Amino acid sequence: MKLDNSLPLEYRSEENSNRIFGFWLFLGAEIVLFSTLFAVYFTLWNRTGNGPSGKEIFEIGPVLIETFVLLTSSFTIGLMINSMRHGMQKAAMVFFFITLVLGLIFLGVEITEFVTYINEGATISTSAFMSSLFVLLGTHGAHVTLGLLWGAGIMIQIKREGFTLDTANKSFIFSLYWHFLDVVWIFIFSFVYLKGMM
Repeated sequence: MKLDNSLPLEYRSEENSNRIFGFWLFLGAEIVLFSTLFAVYFTLWNRTGNGPSGKEIFEIGPVLIETFVLLTSSFTIGLMINSMRHGMQKAAMVFFFITLVLGLIFLGVEITEFVTYINEGATISTSAFMSSLFVLLGTHGAHVTLGLLWGAGIMIQIKREGFTLDTANKSFIFSLYWHFLDVVWIFIFSFVYLKGMM
């Protein structure tokens, strides 16, 4: 296997470069998935039936917490990659751990938000609006959950092996995934919550 030491560790082999390219293709499919969910939501957002509208159930406090912790986690995963590239394994692991903790906080707030909606009688079967909202937010939340499990697995592997071609590549691909989830959240924050509160 020919290595190009002028490249960052995660790109040094052809196989690693191909994996990153393949993951970009996967993210393209994810964009199609979320675009479809947004299209459904925008079609049904005013179909509230006898249920509440977004203006009646959305609260700015939890949404700002979710946004703050998820965007901060995007910053910390970037610091993790930077630390990895500079051979600072301990710092990289700290930033990786902080990223996952912030992801857990995000999920906790989102689950609390869902429970609040349900307690107020706004369930997935209340209206087309609530159905599309739960599916969109739930799909994003499921992706965050998967990311947390995946990230924890990578951290265990780094702890055992250090940063190798394989673990650096997995960490970088994970960071792409995490940044993608943050971008999706920006759209949710802007076009679901802020628009719904108006």
